[in-house]
Order: sequence, then C-alpha cells, then structure tokens
Amino acid sequence: MGLGLFRMFNCFSSKPREIPIILGSETPPRPKQRQRKEELGGGGESKIGGILGRPYVDINTMYEMKKELGRGQSGVTYLCIERSTGREYACKTIARGKLVRKEEIEDVRREIMILQHLSGQPNIVEFRGAYEDRQNVHVVMELCSGGELFDRIIDKGTYSEREAARLMRQIVTVVHVCHFMGVIHRDLKPENFLLASKGSLAPLKATDFGVSVFIEQGWNEVKDHLIRFSKPKREPMQKSTIVLDCLISTHITNIT
Repeated sequence: MGLGLFRMFNCFSSKPREIPIILGSETPPRPKQRQRKEELGGGGESKIGGILGRPYVDINTMYEMKKELGRGQSGVTYLCIERSTGREYACKTIARGKLVRKEEIEDVRREIMILQHLSGQPNIVEFRGAYEDRQNVHVVMELCSGGELFDRIIDKGTYSEREAARLMRQIVTVVHVCHFMGVIHRDLKPENFLLASKGSLAPLKATDFGVSVFIEQGWNEVKDHLIRFSKPKREPMQKSTIVLDCLISTHITNIT
C-alpha cells in the first residue's frame, strides 16, 4: 500500500512525458567509457536504437520465445520464458519496419512510458521491460493466461448480477487509477481486459495502451493539488463514462 501511494504521489514530480523508458532489470549498467565505444560499430554504424534511444539488446539472450498468443495491428504477442528464472511472460513484438512516420514512433514510446508509469497498480498488466534490436521493438509484460474478457463473456453465456458487479468494480478501478495517475486509456472494451488465470474468480488486468495519452489539461492543478482540477475539460471523463455504460450493458445482457 505504501509503495503504491508513493508511486502515485511521485508521478506528479514532473510532466509524465519526461518519464524515462527503462530497458528492464536484466540489463546491467555499463561504464560510460565502454558504453560510448559500443555506440558505434566498426563502420561507424550506430548501435543505438532509433525507437527507444538505448543500445540494441538481443532479447533471445534473456528470454526464450515460444508460441504466438495473439496478433494485432501494432504487433504480435508471444509467450516467452525468462532464461534466468524460468518464469513465463508475454512479449509484444513490433516490427521496426512498420514504424515509418514520426507519429508512429511517438505512439510506441508513449505506450511503453504509460505501461511503465502504471505498472504495479491494481488491475493493470505488469510491465517487465522494453528492448530494441535492429528488426523489432519488444515489450515484455505479465502473462495473463485466462484470455480476453470478451471471450469469457461469450463462453460463459450468462452472469449473475453479483458476478457482473464484481467484474465492473474492477473495470471502474482501472478507470479511477488511470485518471488519478494522469492517463486516459481511450480504448476500454472487453477485448482489452485480460484475466490473470483461467479460474472463475481470476482478477481482470487492463492492457493495450496503444492509443492512451497522458492528461495535459489542468496539469499544474494536478501537480499542486494532486487530483483536484480547477478548470478541467470534462470531455475525456465523459467519454470514459459512456464506455463504462456500454461495458455494463454488455454484462447486463448476459445476466441470468
């Protein structure tokens, strides 16, 4: 509880866009002199990734890539196993060749920063690390083996009012935490909520922050007064409320 509160309050110490992208706990620090030598290859070719702005990392030295878990517009998600611990994670791999425009690069960077920013908060997928090689950007996250909430709703067919309320409480928690931490998800739907396990009471985990943004309106008020906006624009919150209404309707139509 104490760590969570510290992370919430600490997020207001600077604008969220200044949050650095971390590579992951597995990458050891290197002496500055050695790091500078490694930045350039034999022919003067840069060894610094153009997306994350960090040295290239061979992710296969740390993780063993397994089966494909899912495929979307922005990338492919694989099951991966951490070599040092044997723990399973999910790795979203984004082809660098698809990141042509400046806006596309900024979108990927922002998604990673938001994942890092929200990591450790309730009902949000845990961020492990971000890595870049010459072909891809890899984002390693918590593995949620229960699949999408959408598929669970379809398979289950009907929900009791108590069951639907339990799920909606977790979804509302995600919206509250995101707004408290200065983030708007902007793509809330059953497909973007995963279940941590296959159990019937498995907790929900919000994922896919590809179109999420940091809240800019009233930022000084957030910094000075934590979460009290003096003149906020209501549109983002209203949109979240509308989406919540739709999610509730999805559950209500399947209530016994």
